[in-house]
Amino acid sequence: MLFGKNSDREPNEAQVLEIVPRMRHEEPYVRLTNMEYPQARETYAVVISRPWWIYGAEMGLNEYGLVIGNVAVFTKEPYREDGMLGMDMLRLALERTRTAREALKFLVDLVESIGQGGNYSYEKKFRYHNSFIIADPKEAWVLETAGEYWAAKRVRDVYTISNALTITDDWDVAHEKLVDHGVKKHGCSRQRFSFASCYSDRFYTKLARGRERRSYTLGRLREKVGELTVWDIVSLLRSHQHEPYHPARGSMRDICMHYGGLLRPSQTASSMVVMLKNDSVLGLVTGTSNPCLSLYKPVVFGVRLPFQQKNASNKYSVSDYWWRHEVLHRRLHLCYKEYAGEYQRVILSIEQKLLSSIVDLFLHNKLTLEKAQEALEEMYREEERVLEEWSKKLSGAKCSTPLLYKYRIKRASKKARLPLQATG
Repeated sequence: MLFGKNSDREPNEAQVLEIVPRMRHEEPYVRLTNMEYPQARETYAVVISRPWWIYGAEMGLNEYGLVIGNVAVFTKEPYREDGMLGMDMLRLALERTRTAREALKFLVDLVESIGQGGNYSYEKKFRYHNSFIIADPKEAWVLETAGEYWAAKRVRDVYTISNALTITDDWDVAHEKLVDHGVKKHGCSRQRFSFASCYSDRFYTKLARGRERRSYTLGRLREKVGELTVWDIVSLLRSHQHEPYHPARGSMRDICMHYGGLLRPSQTASSMVVMLKNDSVLGLVTGTSNPCLSLYKPVVFGVRLPFQQKNASNKYSVSDYWWRHEVLHRRLHLCYKEYAGEYQRVILSIEQKLLSSIVDLFLHNKLTLEKAQEALEEMYREEERVLEEWSKKLSGAKCSTPLLYKYRIKRASKKARLPLQATG
């Protein structure tokens, strides 16, 4: 089973890569982002990638090989001020369930009993409903929601989700009143009922370009059904729909998203790929933004992360792993035409040398914790070397950056107190 996800968030929203061990709890409640929820006596070990201010996560995996990703969807159902964030639901499911079916039932119960709600942005008002893709080594499910209503579909070969409802009339299970409510509330046809058509907010769904991204990713996967490798997933998560690419000409259709202002308000803040095989799990994570400019590094349960993200926020910190790399990434944005290709060849050569062997060991059931830790630390040292070398190389570089794009990048960076100097 192969899983991959990019987390697209606001440009100054640092993302935290975190390994949380299995724990026993005595406290009656756990404090989520905007509410309390009854605590479990024991929670499972998880690897999560989360916005710095959120309890939950955009994506993650647990020690039993359960992996879940979450995306925003825009629907006709009302958005609640109270309720639970979809990212918090995701983390709770990872910490408390072991299989995709258990997680599906757990998430459905939260959607129906607690309800989804709250604000999903630290700096502005942003509300949405949630879509989840859920997998374990044996099966995968897609769960899509609209308020308290939902539909779920089992994945038969390949599937992708983005910022749009995708399930039509082909669900395997659904809310018992899904059709009745759609017919009565939204005037949908009972004979030609489609969950996606009936419940989608057409304006915001179109603005987010979710259907176009989804068409692109699903098409790419379908071309290689039965032959897909982890490198196909990595390549897809790094992709832009139009090559040769420049972030000034990017769009919301891109899979690797680069911030571009009002009409492209997000960037890919982190990326995760997971390989699930019997009782084994291997995560490949960036922990940094823009996977086309980032190294994927191996993570298995038991490893120690060689970097710290204790001080992550929406403001630059020299001690924070995500932000130190973000300085380099934005310098590369401003010098993309001149330097991005060369930089990408450097990081790909490191992956070819160090990461390919880890993937091969995993596929042949020979990957040990010691080898994974050794590879992770060596890749981190290489990453730090490249960071230092290229930071010097780009410091004060004069590049041919489109003026409006330069203004937008520097304005966002100034807000985060990012030291871009005179680059670009």
